[in-house]
Amino acid sequence: MSRTRSVATSALAVNRRTVLAATGAAAVSAGVGYALRPTDSQAATATSTSTAAGSGIAAEAPVAQSRQAPATTPLAPYTRGTTVATVAAARTSSGFRRLGNGPGWARVVRGDLAAPKTGRAGRRTALAAFVQLTDMHLIDAQHPMRLEYLRSTDVHAWRPQEALTVHGAVALVERINALRGGPVTGAPLHFAMTTGDNTDNNAKSELEWFLKVMSGGRISPNSGDPRRYEGVQNSGLKQYWQPDATVRDADKQLGFPHLDGFLAAAIRELNSPGLNLPWYSTVGNHDAMPLGCYGSHADPWLTEYAVGGKKLMSLPAAEAKKLQNAIKTAKDPKGAGFRDLLKAHARDMRAVTPDEKRAPYTPTEYVRAHLDPAHRGVGPVGHGYSTANLDAGTQYYSFRIADDVIGISLDTTDAGGHYEGSVGTAQLKWLEKTLTDNKDSYAIVFSHHTSQSMDNTRPDPARPGERRHSGAEVVALLARHRNVLAWVNGHIHRNDITAHAGSGGGPGFWEISTASHVDYPQLARVVELVDNKDGTLSLFTTCVESSAPHRTDFADLSQTGLAALYRELSFNAPGASTTLGGAARDRNTELVLKKG
Repeated sequence: MSRTRSVATSALAVNRRTVLAATGAAAVSAGVGYALRPTDSQAATATSTSTAAGSGIAAEAPVAQSRQAPATTPLAPYTRGTTVATVAAARTSSGFRRLGNGPGWARVVRGDLAAPKTGRAGRRTALAAFVQLTDMHLIDAQHPMRLEYLRSTDVHAWRPQEALTVHGAVALVERINALRGGPVTGAPLHFAMTTGDNTDNNAKSELEWFLKVMSGGRISPNSGDPRRYEGVQNSGLKQYWQPDATVRDADKQLGFPHLDGFLAAAIRELNSPGLNLPWYSTVGNHDAMPLGCYGSHADPWLTEYAVGGKKLMSLPAAEAKKLQNAIKTAKDPKGAGFRDLLKAHARDMRAVTPDEKRAPYTPTEYVRAHLDPAHRGVGPVGHGYSTANLDAGTQYYSFRIADDVIGISLDTTDAGGHYEGSVGTAQLKWLEKTLTDNKDSYAIVFSHHTSQSMDNTRPDPARPGERRHSGAEVVALLARHRNVLAWVNGHIHRNDITAHAGSGGGPGFWEISTASHVDYPQLARVVELVDNKDGTLSLFTTCVESSAPHRTDFADLSQTGLAALYRELSFNAPGASTTLGGAARDRNTELVLKKG
């Protein structure tokens, strides 16, 4: 029977591991999505029934149910549609390489933190199962603020697949909906978690598309002129793929196809079924700041440029290189230099249709959009966020995954600017308190940034006196808590799994970083937690692709055909890294660790 209860009705101090052992629990708890409604040290109160000022949204406790296997059906591994069964692979070797069905990826057992014991497969008990989606980068490809012109110095600064991000994301939702259970345990999936960069350019248009992709709805992936595409791909500029034109652009010289009707199909309305399980949201730098790097919300000129009728589409290589270097080295965190460059090239801009939907959104607007009942889907309300986040101006929270497991979502973005991350002192103290208060529950931590990409300790303009803390400090904190099992994140667009040793004889934890869904190989990841009943736990990670077929048909410009083309274009994108899939030890794995 499904449980749906708030933490307000269940004291977290109870040792859930002892209770489960005493009752002989042998299956994943069906009760999920009942958030730990944060208090002052979390994100909202458990008993709040107030309405956030001006929001019009009641602060009800999020309640959701996980999918359940029928009681009469034994749990069995479900690998269909996962990379255990098959993975897209090249079937041609020159020019524009075509994809087809390749062999699946083997599972690698990693004993960095604990030795795997024989016979554990027959003993193991499933505790939780979920899906991680990360770095979907839903792109408003016609947005004036985009930096396509950096391609004059860096060929991968613009990707040929960028007009199809919504199609790819919907196909990923369809794949997750088709998963009947965990690939190892067969256990029902409890929830999905996005770990940031859900949008690409902090644009309201992109935010609306993301929420509809996740919760369901009709989406028109178009802005500006509702009748036609206006952007670099019909500009006639040869440095970009011009799919509808016969012009011999740089990408066509590499074998990219001429596809009549591509742009009209790319902006055509499509439908997302929405996830059929509860989903939670974590913020990334591209969600928090324009272009993922500029703390420019207070700049009225850049805000007006974002919604206005002019767009820069080309830039000399020397100037493009200078701009790219300023972004990489964080020399222009507020975007003042970027603004000046745009002003200097005002005469080089092309006319586009103005659109208020392209305006940047604030952190408050981001949280409020998640709380909008129109985007609830199957829940929970706010997708982790609460009205207390609105009141406190925060974007971090905790929630209960299963009877014995809590989830913690961090905000590692730095509103002061730059794409790397950090956390403030208040959040770090909240994290410590949350882990201490729930020491009898296993903990899985989620964030956008990895531990190695949290070296931006620039002050947050909203909290100028607060110290910022690096990834190394977060690792040290997590290593002190014996109940921490994993830190799940994204940002680097690459599969990477790192073992972190515990301190004071603790068991340590695994850091699981997953590839993006905008760059090839375009993956999400299923994570299953089991008790091996021998003093160890295992985390099973299994990568999944979207539901789009591996083979493409250039004549098929349907929603499904475009989703397949999205993958193949990303595979062929000039300058794209070939190592983002990671090594075998970073993909489908069993990660063993001692019980804390």
